[in-house]
Amino acid sequence: MGCLGVFFALSDKDLNKLLKTSRLERPDFISEDLEEIYFEKHTKYIYELDKSWDAMHRCLSNDGLLVFGDDNYPLGSIIMGGDVLYGNGDEEEDYIITLKKSDIVKDIASKIETITKEKFKEKYFKIDEKDYEYPLSDEDFEYTWDYFYRSIEFWKNASEANRAVIFTVDQ
Repeated sequence: MGCLGVFFALSDKDLNKLLKTSRLERPDFISEDLEEIYFEKHTKYIYELDKSWDAMHRCLSNDGLLVFGDDNYPLGSIIMGGDVLYGNGDEEEDYIITLKKSDIVKDIASKIETITKEKFKEKYFKIDEKDYEYPLSDEDFEYTWDYFYRSIEFWKNASEANRAVIFTVDQ
């Protein structure tokens, strides 16, 4: 099953290893090294998004599009913002990795609770359904909101520990 998004709040050591890994080898480094370590030993610093990340990004950006960039900083940076470590180059259509450095994580953590369910719902139902390629519904909204709302603790933990965050998704 593809398109499952995950946040990792990385230690400086793990971030440096990732950045030193060649660009085309980064997805393998994450799946073979980081996932094992974080899913088993650092569960406080990992958050699974399932497939909610797509609609979540569209709700947090100004334009509702699924594109790289820091549109609507800092909340628009949560998914597709920050530094693109993989996913926007030739031969990179199988995976996405974006990096939010610790200063961006702090900005996100300080603003994330300002998003109300009502505002999120308003943005959700403005998503271009054709571009989203999935029917907009109350059920999908609740699913997306639930994953967003439960991510708040993750962002606070990452900020308090002064960690950078990567968003990853296999395509």
